[in-house]
Amino acid sequence: MSKTALIRVRMSSHDAHYGGNLVDGAKMLQLFGDVATELLIQHDGDEGLFKAYDNVEFIAPVYAGDYIEATGEIISVGNSSRKMEFIAKKVIVPRPDISPSAADILEVPIIVCKASGTCVTPKSCQRK
Repeated sequence: MSKTALIRVRMSSHDAHYGGNLVDGAKMLQLFGDVATELLIQHDGDEGLFKAYDNVEFIAPVYAGDYIEATGEIISVGNSSRKMEFIAKKVIVPRPDISPSAADILEVPIIVCKASGTCVTPKSCQRK
């Protein structure tokens, strides 16, 4: 039953919302929403709706230029509800100290955010 989804995105200067090119934590929730949509399509053949997060932890800062990998998994299924868990990790960081285009792949990705929540696919929309 375990279904997983992954998205990898580079944070741009447009994502930076605070001083020092810090990216707003809400951007991680946006990525989790995209992952949830893919999971619901895999599971039900429909995008469904995100009902609520029951836990969100912002663990490490994210900056413009960071590559973030967001993953999610359906951990339990009800009649129309799907409980999910999400993790966002920083996998590549820019190295402007070396050159404007230098970057490093992190040997050990840095967890930047964790969350769990519930999505709903109405029974009338479930095709699988």
